[in-house]
Amino acid sequence: MSTARRLLALTPVGNDPEVGRWLAALEDGRRDTLRELEGVTPRMVDWYPDAPLNSIGTLLYHIALIEASWVAEDILDAGEPAELAALLPSPDREPGGGVGNERRLSRVDGQSLDDHRQRLAGVRAFTLAHLTPMTNEDFHRVRSLDDYDVAPDWVLHHLLQHEAEHRSHIAWLRDTFPGS
Repeated sequence: MSTARRLLALTPVGNDPEVGRWLAALEDGRRDTLRELEGVTPRMVDWYPDAPLNSIGTLLYHIALIEASWVAEDILDAGEPAELAALLPSPDREPGGGVGNERRLSRVDGQSLDDHRQRLAGVRAFTLAHLTPMTNEDFHRVRSLDDYDVAPDWVLHHLLQHEAEHRSHIAWLRDTFPGS
């Protein structure tokens, strides 16, 4: 009996092999996130547990917004492009202070799982369109911003970790939803 073998490698999706491997890692992480959404029902999307946690919908919005922000503002120095503003009309955080001066994520309720998937896809299309042609030199070039210095390689590293952390939270919400 023969079983199909899987190839576990990052096939570059950018013009430069190293940049392309980082972009392939982003895509691999997104596939994992989308896989965790399998079995999420419409009622689960806007469910907030009793603890001060976020909903699946709010987390998906936050993942998209953070990717858009880091890529557009910190890598491309493009501010907030109109194509992203249309996908992300809500701010990331609620106004006012929170515990330890941390502000809570803005609630993003009343949107379908498909709406959230389309937003993630739109932001990812923007990311790939702008980073695929990036040279290796530009990928490692440190940008000096008002509050910190940052290079695109670190941004992609951060985005991978950020999405993975929220992916586990999404899976926990899915698996602890009452009656599931």
